[in-house]
Amino acid sequence: MTATSTPIPPTDPGFLDALRPLLPELSVGALLGFATALAVKAVGRFVLIIVGLLFIALQLLAYFDIVTINWLHLQSVAEPALKQGGEQGAAWFQRVLLANLPFAGAFTAGFLLGLRIRI
Repeated sequence: MTATSTPIPPTDPGFLDALRPLLPELSVGALLGFATALAVKAVGRFVLIIVGLLFIALQLLAYFDIVTINWLHLQSVAEPALKQGGEQGAAWFQRVLLANLPFAGAFTAGFLLGLRIRI
């Protein structure tokens, strides 16, 4: 009995074939997102330490009656700026994410992965 070879039917272009032109953009986006997340974590940690130390210093100065802090006035001054910055920041973030969708999706995935990893 001889084995006959059956021809393999041609495959339809699938999902991976459709992604092939986007792979460089996706991989660069994921790599840059990952690196950005690591940088944000490092800088964020440093900034939070500085803010915490400044708060402790202010509290110590207030405890020894060297300075008096009007926290309600500080809140009323800072709140409008923070609210406006948050609204503008959300609009900017949405505009950036929708500008280049494949890169932004890969960047976001890499960024989230970078935030979750422990180094």
